[in-house]
Amino acid sequence: MKQQRTLVDQVFEKIFDLLVRGEIPLGGVVNEAALAERFQVSRGPVREAVKHLQGRALVVKEPYLKARVVDLSVVDMIQIFQLREAVEGMSVRLATQNMSNEGLDRLLSDFSDALENQDGPALDVHVRIAEASGNSRIRSLLCDELYYLLRLYRARSGDAPGRRQNAFSEHWQILRAMKARDADLAESLMRAHIARATSALHDLLESRDEDGADQSEKRNAG
Repeated sequence: MKQQRTLVDQVFEKIFDLLVRGEIPLGGVVNEAALAERFQVSRGPVREAVKHLQGRALVVKEPYLKARVVDLSVVDMIQIFQLREAVEGMSVRLATQNMSNEGLDRLLSDFSDALENQDGPALDVHVRIAEASGNSRIRSLLCDELYYLLRLYRARSGDAPGRRQNAFSEHWQILRAMKARDADLAESLMRAHIARATSALHDLLESRDEDGADQSEKRNAG
């Protein structure tokens, strides 16, 4: 049973990686048979992994319909990111006050090392900060309840031109403020960072919806 559970976890992460990279787009069909063939596993682990994706609000599946990747409306997305801005602002404030000097130095060092990776930072700064906040409710919300959904939509906001590199610079400024033990500045920078990500994602989704509407009009006209 434990081995089977481990396989399900592995399949879950593989499918989620496809979602984050956009290989299965927002609103796209999650084809269990194709995924089982791709990962060279039986349908059972894939089916269970998809159920876990549903539990994380990443996949929606209505009776008699195919499973699809969640595709939040612009309004829903903005509301989630507004919640994120408030919670992460407090998260970084608490972490700035509570982290040890050694912990801050290690986080800065890990971030510097990650920046040297050609694929960008491999660590999740937001999770590390939430874990260091000392607030179990914040940690649960950002590292568990909303973690995968936020990662999915953060990846989409990073698709906006220039946004990914700007985000790296903003992360660095936040970490430097934490190192200086300036909780007010760290919170302000975090809120501004998330507000920019929200704006970038909003524009991206609006553009996508407009393009979709244009294509629909062309098909109807044809």
